[in-house]
Amino acid sequence: MEVSGCSVLELEENKREPEPEPGTGNDADIGDAAEKGGPSEANGDGGADGSESRDTQQNLNLSSGPSGSGSEPKRTRLKLFNKVMEKSLQRLITDASFQRFAHTFHPFYKLQPRVTQSIHRTFISQLQTSIQDDISQIMEEGNLQAQLDELDRLQEEASDTAEPAWRPSGVPEQDFQSFLIPYYLQQQEFLRKAVKSLEQENGRLAQSVQAGRERLSEAEKQIRESLGEWQVSETF
Repeated sequence: MEVSGCSVLELEENKREPEPEPGTGNDADIGDAAEKGGPSEANGDGGADGSESRDTQQNLNLSSGPSGSGSEPKRTRLKLFNKVMEKSLQRLITDASFQRFAHTFHPFYKLQPRVTQSIHRTFISQLQTSIQDDISQIMEEGNLQAQLDELDRLQEEASDTAEPAWRPSGVPEQDFQSFLIPYYLQQQEFLRKAVKSLEQENGRLAQSVQAGRERLSEAEKQIRESLGEWQVSETF
């Protein structure tokens, strides 16, 4: 694991400050606190980790825009989805606490406690950013915001209607008829309009063909008359 989050000053401070010898009470308390997963107050990391978790939870923001909780108290599916994702991410960040991280890398933590804390902060930051990017990508690819808004709109429209919502009658034949008959009637009306449109188009085409035939007949008549006049002039 690369130590990318620690600063040069922290490394120099770790070099300057003498580490307690193994077996001393201070080092033993730190190790026991890290192994038990409880708050590590011996080196002040517990309070820093707690405040870091609270700051991380406050900075979580998965919504695409302002929540508007004061002006819009009505809960929408998008807000509910963002809330669920936010709480899930909060729980994941909480589970990845510094105590558990120090317990997993306890030998390195005993040698370099400050470096371990810096690595943990970098790990939490990158993990949070990566998860938020994945959630945003999923929402964008699935067009979740538009789909959830459409569901809210349909629910609002359904709540405004006075007619009772459809419920199955228990007889499959009747249920299919109640669903298929309106569809068939709609298709019948569509086909009727299509046939009427085709008939009108055919009528216009027939008139155009008739006009073309009349022009051809008139042209043939003029040709015959011109031919007759030419033959008469040739005889004289």
